[in-house]
Amino acid sequence: MGKSDFLAAELEALREAGNFNRIRTLGSPQGGWIEADGKRVLNFCSNNYLGLANDPRLIVAAKAALDRFGIGPGAVRSIAGTMDIHRELERRLAEFKGVPGAIGFQSGFTANLAVIPALVGDGDVIISDELNHASIVDGVRLSKARRMIYPHADVAALGERLAEAAESGARRILVITDGVFSMDGDLAPLDGIVSEAEPYGALVMVDDAHGEGVLGHGGRGIVDHFGLHGRVDIEVGTMSKAFGVMGGYVAGSADLVEWLTQRGRPFLFSSAPTPPDVAACLASVDILESSTELVDRLWDNARRFKEMMSGTGFDIGVSETPITPVMLGDVKLAREFSARLFDTEDVFAQAIGYPTVPVGRARIRVMISAAHSSADLERGAAAFAAVGREFGVI
Repeated sequence: MGKSDFLAAELEALREAGNFNRIRTLGSPQGGWIEADGKRVLNFCSNNYLGLANDPRLIVAAKAALDRFGIGPGAVRSIAGTMDIHRELERRLAEFKGVPGAIGFQSGFTANLAVIPALVGDGDVIISDELNHASIVDGVRLSKARRMIYPHADVAALGERLAEAAESGARRILVITDGVFSMDGDLAPLDGIVSEAEPYGALVMVDDAHGEGVLGHGGRGIVDHFGLHGRVDIEVGTMSKAFGVMGGYVAGSADLVEWLTQRGRPFLFSSAPTPPDVAACLASVDILESSTELVDRLWDNARRFKEMMSGTGFDIGVSETPITPVMLGDVKLAREFSARLFDTEDVFAQAIGYPTVPVGRARIRVMISAAHSSADLERGAAAFAAVGREFGVI
């Protein structure tokens, strides 16, 4: 036996359990309809909430930056990779979020890997929601701080963990939560979290990857949604979802930003975001600041689709956002349901199973976008109904 033969066995085990993820290949830009595996399908999978991933205004901005700055940054930000366009985006993001400063990273994932270990370490305590994103989990592990987990969105349990951490003599306490939980679409009770944390002097960090461009006035995020400006210490965001591009950032105090330029490892040891990406991000900020039209359309679409799905008899969980989980339970059923939607109904809606969600909680996660028309939503809901009746789900 070869020393890597175990991989074939592990892959086969995934297939037998129904947990092997087939990755489809796109041959078109993102949009309400896309070409996937050579077939035109209704796109219910993308994080492209506002339809900006193929917006002509972003393309024009990216091309102009390409002509001015070239393709690559050529270096890490801390040596020769910081261009004035990076500084401009950071300034604009800080203004958009209503905070003193912001610092850009290559992705939302790397932003979490940068900020958590830079703030806490040995002798500190991190208190984290049990359903936080994998990038938070990895950042916590890298930090070497003591880790405490509280049940999902349970503010009372968080209070108990805070008291325990304080009694243990922790040097610093950092409370971390997702803003929008990406599998269920529910919101963190951020107002309650902040109220619990403040008496202990604990730092509060929110990863608002699925709230940026979605929640708050004109998409300013969950802190704006709850009116908590000045009370949340660290906001992490991504430019790859509602903003339609690529990249991540951390927003907060001027000292936080300065510290991350000195100790944020992805900032120090990985090349800067490319100029065309940064320029497209700036164009997205311009669009969001100029009008709430796309955000309003997104929410109108989400409400309409959820009404159709629940009216048909589907269980759409506890979502409070455009993320719409269609709860099916069994992972094999979810994958077969997804395949039937794609093969016979021309609808691309991804099945989600373990380990992304707990065993027995498999679902098809529908991602609604401002790019969808009313006809798209009706067609998609009708396709779900047809397959749902065929499989005995409704």
